[in-house]
Amino acid sequence: MKYYLIGYMYSGKTTIGRKLAIKLGYRWLDLDQFFETQFHTSIPIFFKHYGEEAFRKLEQKLLHTTADQDNVVISTGGGTPCHFDNMNWINTHGCSIYFDVSVETLLRRAAQSKKPRPILAGKSEEERAAYIQQQLDARMPFYKKAHIIFPADKPDLNQLAELISASH
Repeated sequence: MKYYLIGYMYSGKTTIGRKLAIKLGYRWLDLDQFFETQFHTSIPIFFKHYGEEAFRKLEQKLLHTTADQDNVVISTGGGTPCHFDNMNWINTHGCSIYFDVSVETLLRRAAQSKKPRPILAGKSEEERAAYIQQQLDARMPFYKKAHIIFPADKPDLNQLAELISASH
């Protein structure tokens, strides 16, 4: 089985994804880290030099390489399900889990993060909140197609495991 974790940045896909993989006895793959390893550059630098369209095409190719993998938890990038036919592809090739997190929690996690995101840099608190809300609104039609919706403001790994068990 494959589990694709989807949701906005700072929703917990990486942190909980690692723990979920251990709990299930699966491997864990972070699609953003996979991209950076494959192309020997950070995503922000790639974006700056080649743009989002080039990034999204390569991201989709990497996503498709997971088709033949099994017993893996895959943490996707926040925008991965929202481009091309990625969300339908994810749902066809595995079980998708949307990490549903409030704007307030996302802002708090962003402020506490050791890995700040350039997209939020230089914005006031109000501007960051408005930007995140706007992106969530645009992405929600894709996120809501997930097989499982996991409330992740205060993530509970046991609750997630129960949701996964109940979905089969």
